[in-house]
Amino acid sequence: MNRVRLLHFNAALGPLDYRVPEGMEVAPGSVVVAPLGPRQIVGIVWEPERLPTEPVPDAKLRPLMAVFPVPPLQPELRRLIEWTADYYCASPASVARMVLSSGGALRGPSTITEYRLSGGMPERMTAQRQAAIEALEGEQATIRELAGIAGVSEGVLRGLVNQGVLEPVVVDCDRPYPPAAADYAQPELTEDQQEVAGRFTAAVRATGFAPFLLDGVTGSGKTEVYFEAIAECLRNERQTLVLLPEIALTEAFLRRFEERFGAPPIVWHSSLKSTERRRAWRAIASGEAQVVVGARSALFLPYARLGLIVVDEAHEVSFKQDDGVRYNARDVAVMRARFERIPVVLASATPALESLQMAESGIYEKLVLPARFGGAELPAIDTINLTEEKPERGRWLAPRLVAAMEERLARGEQSLLFLNRRGYAPLTLCRHCGFRFQCPNCSAWLVEHRLSRRLACHHCGHETPPPNNCPECGEPECLVACGPGVERIADEVAERLREARLAVATSDTLNSPEKAAEFIARAEAGEIDVIVGTQLVTKGFHFPELTLVGVVDADLGLEGGDLRAAERTYQQVAQVAGRAGRGAKPGEVLIQTRHPEASVIAALAAGDRDAFYDAETEARRHAGAPPFGRWAAIIVSSEDEAEAREAANRIGATRPHLDDVMILGPAPAPMALLRGRYRYRLLLNARRSAEVQNVIRDWLGALSFPQGVRVAVDVDPYSFV
Repeated sequence: MNRVRLLHFNAALGPLDYRVPEGMEVAPGSVVVAPLGPRQIVGIVWEPERLPTEPVPDAKLRPLMAVFPVPPLQPELRRLIEWTADYYCASPASVARMVLSSGGALRGPSTITEYRLSGGMPERMTAQRQAAIEALEGEQATIRELAGIAGVSEGVLRGLVNQGVLEPVVVDCDRPYPPAAADYAQPELTEDQQEVAGRFTAAVRATGFAPFLLDGVTGSGKTEVYFEAIAECLRNERQTLVLLPEIALTEAFLRRFEERFGAPPIVWHSSLKSTERRRAWRAIASGEAQVVVGARSALFLPYARLGLIVVDEAHEVSFKQDDGVRYNARDVAVMRARFERIPVVLASATPALESLQMAESGIYEKLVLPARFGGAELPAIDTINLTEEKPERGRWLAPRLVAAMEERLARGEQSLLFLNRRGYAPLTLCRHCGFRFQCPNCSAWLVEHRLSRRLACHHCGHETPPPNNCPECGEPECLVACGPGVERIADEVAERLREARLAVATSDTLNSPEKAAEFIARAEAGEIDVIVGTQLVTKGFHFPELTLVGVVDADLGLEGGDLRAAERTYQQVAQVAGRAGRGAKPGEVLIQTRHPEASVIAALAAGDRDAFYDAETEARRHAGAPPFGRWAAIIVSSEDEAEAREAANRIGATRPHLDDVMILGPAPAPMALLRGRYRYRLLLNARRSAEVQNVIRDWLGALSFPQGVRVAVDVDPYSFV
């Protein structure tokens, strides 16, 4: 091979050809350094026939500069990159960038100097030094990372290094991980669990593509069952990937994993330090990493000997990425398993309608765990009609729910209140002139967070302290909170149950695996009486003393006209209901609603999941919606509203007219201004037989747009804002 074609990360240029210098060995999948003008770029050697481009004469080819000392990306991973780019209308370069997500991992073996507290004290103590020393207790990292942890400048820490307060530690970047043992702690499984586990282990041994839908009620022991498949992978020296929807779930999962296998798995998520990412990436690529637990991005890592993929809580919306490459990790996981010829397990107590339809059609094998482990009973569910059992004026909890909480508090049991709305109140306005606090960058109201004393936008992150006077009319002390968030519910609980020990569980309060672990430990130790939380508490947590779940506003998720609103509401409420009564004590669930007759609420109250899914299936079939039809969105945005509108109108004016594709729009997106960009969208509704991606590529490929305009394609969208 004396010339090669590179897939590199500049999608605008397309693939480029290079000459291989004499003595350099490269193969498809090799990661190399190549010149581009005066710069150096990273690229992946690709099969020329799979990346067509204009031919370049041999005499004009520039030579490659170096080959990185990492294993070539395997053919299965290269095919996954191609499929993901093709299906989601993205560039192969943007998908490949996710594979090489740790630049430091591409270099050879090396050491790095980290720092930790020595136990000494500086000659002169300042407030910043004091704060840094307190924050860095038990931490070890680079100076830059420690500065981020401590919230001080690097200069402050270098001063502590010079005074001997921080001492250097030389760390081997590629030190091995402790090995997991398949038979470290054998669990006792029920007959149903053993049957399902046996099917999984047989599939792992067979080493062929086998997609499973593990449909088990909350508390049925789905994790223990797929742990047996992981054990079989360990025995066969194959790697396992477990995808979790939330970083906050990671710590609880790691503990359960370590109890079963004697060592923690390797974790992969956005909160890792750069040295941790490098170490994990290289261990995965070399095959040393046995089990990887991670967020959706872990799906694109270069596993050397992948033998099993598990997608836990596979129904979760957070598996769909809503920027960059807009892929659904659940579906890409199935495709990676297909390319790798291995089993994939989609585990959920409330599977997505698409997954159930795949099982119904025989594409997935459905395995059911119908009962809770250890004889625990599913909780009793009842509704509270808020039009009849009204909360007191200025309050949000109905008397029956408050009485049930008082009863649990008296018995020393725990309660959980669920409201999928962060902060104190979703809207703050002036009672004098009616002024509403709106985000300057988005079409959204600022949400009051009283715990951190800020008004925040949950879309772009804009924050501002609450003013003393109204910015519009100048009236002092006139701001009023409208509607409840979890912080306001927590205030009401604190006022009504003065003895109760409270915890607010949201992505604001549990924003790291360490904080999530601390929360879990407190709850398990009985140090919390009432948990008030958002969707973060609907999954993964197991508290034996939690016997009451109250859903504060079950109707909230049904607002907004989202295609999947009813399904998502059912899943969230069913999942949070499943937190009750997981131990020996019976559980109870009270659902506050203004529409008890709504099909989703009635199905939840009756415990009739099949009736809900049947009705939802028929509604989707009638509407030609997924899984019976296909949706795709085209989102046009610009910092200039006129420019965005004009570009969207041009796209709309050149729309193709096809029998099997209906195109709606363009129209302003529901979130018409997001992060400072004005947005318009078009929506495609197509039959299953339509080649939607080709339609979109041919349509948009013939158009050009001003530099400030972005045109994004979202295939199988989950967000309609």
